[in-house]
This record gives sequence, C-alpha cells and structure tokens, in this order.
Amino acid sequence: MSNWYVRRSRERFWAKGMEQDKINAYMTLYTALVTVSKCAAPMIPFMTEDIYRNLVCSIDKEAPESIHLCDFPVAEEKFIDKKLEEDMEEVLKVVVMGRACRNAANIKNRQPIGTMFVKAPMSLGGFYQDIIKEELNVKAVSFTDDVRDFTTYTFKPQLRTVGPKYGKQLGGIQKELAALDGNAAMDELNEQGMLKFDINGTAVELSKDDLLIEMVQKEGYVSEADNTVTVVLDTNLTEELVEEGFVYEVISKIQTMRKEAGYEVMDHIEVTIDKNEKIAAIVRKNEAMIAGKVLADKMVSGAAGTSDEWKVKNWNVNGEEAVIGIRRV
Repeated sequence: MSNWYVRRSRERFWAKGMEQDKINAYMTLYTALVTVSKCAAPMIPFMTEDIYRNLVCSIDKEAPESIHLCDFPVAEEKFIDKKLEEDMEEVLKVVVMGRACRNAANIKNRQPIGTMFVKAPMSLGGFYQDIIKEELNVKAVSFTDDVRDFTTYTFKPQLRTVGPKYGKQLGGIQKELAALDGNAAMDELNEQGMLKFDINGTAVELSKDDLLIEMVQKEGYVSEADNTVTVVLDTNLTEELVEEGFVYEVISKIQTMRKEAGYEVMDHIEVTIDKNEKIAAIVRKNEAMIAGKVLADKMVSGAAGTSDEWKVKNWNVNGEEAVIGIRRV
C-alpha cells in the first residue's frame, strides 16, 4: 500500500461506468486498506478501529464488530512477485530522479520534454518505460550504458587529506585538476583507483578520498545520479514541444475554472479565448484535443458573453496573458 500505487491507479478509479477493470481496482484498494489496518491495529488501535468500522462494519453486518476481534492477516506468498517489485522500485527511483531534474531545470511537469536518458544496472521493458514517460511527460526514454555525451565531472582537492601530503604543491594540483577531461579522469579513477600526475617534479597520486568530485551537466541537459542510476533530461525544447506545453497549460486553466465554478465532472461547457491571438491560435490548432479533455462542445476566439452564466478569468499561460471564459451548456 503506497501513495505511488494509488497515484498509478487514478485513471482506473476515474473511468466511466463500472467496468470490470474499475471494479478490480476498487477491490484491490479496499482489500489493501483493510489488510493494512488489521496489521497496524496493535500499533495504532483507535485509528485502525475507525477505518475498519467505516470500511467493513458499514457494509458487512456479519463482520466482527471490532478490528481487534479479527484474525491477524496471513501472508499469501503465492501472490508475491519479487521481479515485479524490483522493476517497479527501479521505475520509482527513475521517476523521482527525473522530477528532481525537472525541478533543477525549472520546467513544469505540464511542459513535455523530448528524451530522457537513463544509465542503470538493468534495462526496463516497454510497460515500465510507458509509466516513466507518463509520469514525467517525456516523449521517449532511452536506456544507455554511457551518459558522457551529456555529463562530465569536475575535481577539486580534499584539503584535509591533500594538504598534509602535498602542501606546497596544492596550487598546482588545483590547476591540474581543473584542466582535466572530466570523463577520462573518472574512467582512470575507476579503473586504477588513482589519478596520477606530476607537479613541479613531484609525483602526485590522488584517490577518491582525496578528491571532491561533482558530476555536472553539459548545456541543454540536466542530470541526477546516485550510486547506481544516472538520469539525464534533454531540456532543449522544440517548437512542437513548446506548443504542446501551451496546450496542457490551457487545459489545466480550464479544468481549474470548471472546479471553481462547481461544475459536475460530466458537465459539458463552451469556452472562449480572448486578449491573446497566440493562445487563441494554439487553441484553434489543437481544438479537438483540448475539447475532449475539458468536455467543450464549442471553443471560440473572442470575448465571453455578458450573462451571469459565464465564468471569466485572466490567466498567465506560460508568460502569455489571456482571458478565458467558460459556461455550462
């Protein structure tokens, strides 16, 4: 049971009607909540009792009247899929690092990105790559054995260890390290365990303990790394990607207005875009997609009507000021 599981199941919960997949999603969540509550009952007795009464006693009059009268859950080992757990753990790690890259680049999640490169001990299949693409709004995920085209390393001496050994040569060591080819130096360090060079006739040998190592990204790329995984986002945005970012921003603004107006999920609306021809043109070009997302029967450029049924709001859409109007039809 985790926030990640609930997040990944949202579309199943929100699906129209009551298809079998939606029923399965609800029953899985229900079973997990009840089982976790029973497991946690000895530690948090009052909270789990409240959850149990809401979830179980309210619908099953034959159930024990208290969670503390229930049998303790028994693990069904046949349902354990270690490979699935390991793969999903890897997916979650990549997604978390990808979000960190977006934050570092100050790119909102609604702005699509072209490609993300991943260096990891294992490559994930298409099913898992689709999850990563959806979560991070990237068009492609590429697993690679080498990210040196996008990243490099910088080295500085660790003064507390290098100072006592090479005190007089410290200035020369700093200059030598600053001039290194970062990727080549990192390869040498990993293969030989040492960086070796000469400073004014003095042989210098530096291990990882003697160095402050930082991975830096080349222009147009943002990276995050831990001990086993490196993630690189290509932050170069094409005109098509930028336009798509505007589309998702407009959709988000309209959905916010629907919520603020108190419209029901299935209510259809009419939309107007005013005071910004650039936004209006993007909306016209992508009208079918936007209309489908926000349930708009009609989308027009120009001012909204003057009746009270129109809800109008000024918005900043990725730096562009526009006025959006909606009304229920």
